[in-house]
This record gives sequence, C-alpha cells and structure tokens, in this order.
Amino acid sequence: MLDKRVSDLLNEQLNKELYSAYLYLKMANYYAEEGLNGFENWFYIQTQEERDHAMLIRTYLLNNSEKVVLKEIAEPDKEFHSFLEPLEAALAHEKFVTESIHTVYEAAYNCKDFRTMQFLDWFVKEQGEEEKNTDDLVKKFQLFGSDAKGLYMLDAELGARVYSAPSLVL
Repeated sequence: MLDKRVSDLLNEQLNKELYSAYLYLKMANYYAEEGLNGFENWFYIQTQEERDHAMLIRTYLLNNSEKVVLKEIAEPDKEFHSFLEPLEAALAHEKFVTESIHTVYEAAYNCKDFRTMQFLDWFVKEQGEEEKNTDDLVKKFQLFGSDAKGLYMLDAELGARVYSAPSLVL
C-alpha cells in the first residue's frame, strides 16, 4: 500500500498525462488543418506517448492495490495562430510535466518509498528526453521554419518519426 499523498499525486499525474495527450492531439489537429502532415505526425506520436504514460501509472497504482481516480479532462484552452506557437506551448508544457513528476518523486522520497522512486526514475529520464526533443524542435523551426524549403524538409523529417511503445517493466 502506498502512502496516501504519493497515491494521490500519482492519480493526479495520471490525469495530467491524459490531459497532455489531449493537448497534443489538439496540436496535431492544428497542423493537419494547416497541411503540415509531418508536424501532425510528430504531435500524434506525442499523444500516443502521453496516453501510454498514463496507462503505466494506472498499472502501477493497480499493482499496488490503489484506487485509480479518473477525473474530467479539461479542453485545452490554447489557440494557435502561427506554426511556432504549438511548439513553444509544447516545450512549456513539458517543463510543467517535469516539475509535476519531480513533486511526486519528492513525496515518495520523503516517505522513503523506494519502489515508487524506482518506478518514477523512468519518468524522470523520459522527461529529460521530452524536454530536449521539444527544445530541439523549437530551435530547428526557429532556424529553418521561415524558409519554405526548410519548412518542407523539417515537415518531411517529422513525418518519418515512428511510434515505439515505452519499455518500462512494471
């Protein structure tokens, strides 16, 4: 049985991951509407990853005899008016999620819940990758996005991204 605060924070994180999936799907839809199928693909894969993160947390809670609490997922309130805006919003969101994971980790640390800390180690590493990948994408867009050929090539690069399920063993 998990500490109540840790369990509550994990449930909150699960719901934040579902919101992240919803947010990234909105971003994918924006790029689809704008005809940038590679950017759409990149964000659709982000959607799948966030959903999988939520399912990993769900499984961890259930494996520890904890109740999974699903809350209403708010509609993303972001509206986009340029190709760069979703990228910058995604980077800010990834930083928010990183802080949230750190909060859960700190709670587990404070009650010496080493099993949960070990579980969260994967998420800490994953968030580092997420922030770097998103930051790299923002930088690439800032370098090449204003040039039509550069935008075309970046879109093609993002279209080649393929989904791979997380390899965390619970």
